[in-house]
Amino acid sequence: MSTPTVSVFNTLLSQSISHQLAVLSKSSYPLICKHRKTQLRCFSASPKRFSPRPTNATKAAIQDSSREGGHLGHPQLSFPCLEKLEQRSKSLIESGPEPAYSKITAGNVEIYHSKEPVFLDYGGYLPEYQVAYESWGKLNADRSNAILIHTGLSASSHAKSTLKNPKKGWWENFIGPGKYLDTDKYFIICTNVIGGCFGSTGPSSTDPLTGLRYATTFPMLSVNDMVRVQHGLIKNHFKIDKLYASMGSSMGGMQSLAYAREFTDEVEKIISISGCAKSHPYSIAMRHCQRQALMTDPNWKKGYYYDGLLPHTGMKLAREIATITYRSGPEWESRFGVERADPSSVPALCPDFLIETYLDHAGDKWHLQYDPNSFLYISKAMDLFDLGARNQNKALKSRNQAEHIFNGEDIDARHLEYKPVELCTADEKQRGRQFTVEEAKEDLLQGLSKFAHKDVLVVGVESDILFPAWQQREIFTFGYHW
Repeated sequence: MSTPTVSVFNTLLSQSISHQLAVLSKSSYPLICKHRKTQLRCFSASPKRFSPRPTNATKAAIQDSSREGGHLGHPQLSFPCLEKLEQRSKSLIESGPEPAYSKITAGNVEIYHSKEPVFLDYGGYLPEYQVAYESWGKLNADRSNAILIHTGLSASSHAKSTLKNPKKGWWENFIGPGKYLDTDKYFIICTNVIGGCFGSTGPSSTDPLTGLRYATTFPMLSVNDMVRVQHGLIKNHFKIDKLYASMGSSMGGMQSLAYAREFTDEVEKIISISGCAKSHPYSIAMRHCQRQALMTDPNWKKGYYYDGLLPHTGMKLAREIATITYRSGPEWESRFGVERADPSSVPALCPDFLIETYLDHAGDKWHLQYDPNSFLYISKAMDLFDLGARNQNKALKSRNQAEHIFNGEDIDARHLEYKPVELCTADEKQRGRQFTVEEAKEDLLQGLSKFAHKDVLVVGVESDILFPAWQQREIFTFGYHW
């Protein structure tokens, strides 16, 4: 600009600012000024100035958009995923189908029933219990060829087809004559864990003391509780003094190590596949999110949903979160990339990308396959898994206290190893870790040393994010210290 032009511009700007300030000074609302290069803009924070008076035309447009569910002529998005959930709720109420786990009976699995109580790590007990199991092969004369397979979180005992249940099992190709688990040589046993819903006692079972379903009165469980119940089957029913091997993957890998820790002299070999000796924070965090997704479903009703609508939406979301942890980033990329299911359509808020449609399908498929309460209890048991010496010693004391209480002894609740929540004060709740990383490792080393002399095979998958390979290396590394 030339000098005269600049002078005229500055004069006009000054007059404009003076006029705005004079007007705004009469207002009781804050004065807000913004300076942008050569412009100074001032305005009042008055609600009137932020809310322009609507014209008849804008009023009519707003009314029309409200009636049509859109906004000023824009089409309303469709939500088929929500409509599907609503339709499912209606269908489940009107006609079912019944959950798959409700069909498990003595007609398709074997049942071991114990009338003796089992005392649990966190101070609870079951007055009696049953274990669903299946077996393949023959037990030899000296009962030395038995292999116990431990399952993952949501698996039934149906590892392989049987005469009672000819449907293919989840390890169908690994079990049989001449296969990896050779039934010409070994007697294979697989159970549904306690707390599950495929024939073993769990939250959906009837409490013999009340005649009602346990629901969330079911006591808290540990992975070690699961293997102690399995031991009852092995020892009391099959009369087996020593297993040839204890093996499993995922939570089953945890159980195989726990069995060796609990019954060191009663197992020859231990095989842990994609398991760990102690849960780590990432896994706990992911399972926490799954449980929260389920528990915030209004139909969960604090566990009392058995006579009404299942919390299928929460189960679906929980399974979708879980499925994310079952695959690695590179696998997602090679399988789905960032491609959409229908690139020709307008993007949607419902499942749109291939990865979204896969997760949606995985959640849909699972919501009637597993009892929601069983999922909560068993996933929590996985979080609590810790073969460290401190945890194991505390659990032993807690079980002993539970047995004493069962036998009539009066123990002050304040002296229990695991106190009722209402007796715990804010001062007792930790907000940071109590033990250093080095102390925690030393504690775990002490706990694992109990079966140091055993043959232990540890298998890991490099791309696993739920049970990362460093956890299997940790067990292996501790082996060198044994």
